[in-house]
Amino acid sequence: MPVIQAPERCTHELPNARFTTLATPSRGTHETALWRVQILPNTSPTPHELTREELFYVVAGEARVDIAGERQTAKAGDVIVIPKETLFALDNAGSDVLELLCCFPVGGQAKLDGKVFTPPWAQ
Repeated sequence: MPVIQAPERCTHELPNARFTTLATPSRGTHETALWRVQILPNTSPTPHELTREELFYVVAGEARVDIAGERQTAKAGDVIVIPKETLFALDNAGSDVLELLCCFPVGGQAKLDGKVFTPPWAQ
């Protein structure tokens, strides 16, 4: 399947964040997952770890990311690299919606509160 059609609307919603599954195993990929996330302003981040490296491309807005205790900001056009097995938190540092494209290897999982799981938007 060389072209995966865009979904008509977001596929997963959490309080203050929307996820849109773009390319994942359930949509035809085998090695890489891609999704879009939109985070509203004034949203508290959820610190967690990942079993594989994850990339966030900032499409719009400004992100604040804390990776292993080091805080940085990223704006549109920047890429945030989250190393595997590293505690991080990402939130919206601006007053507009933060929009990101996220790339993650198929089979990668999140670690949160002692639980390891595949996020539904990455399946």
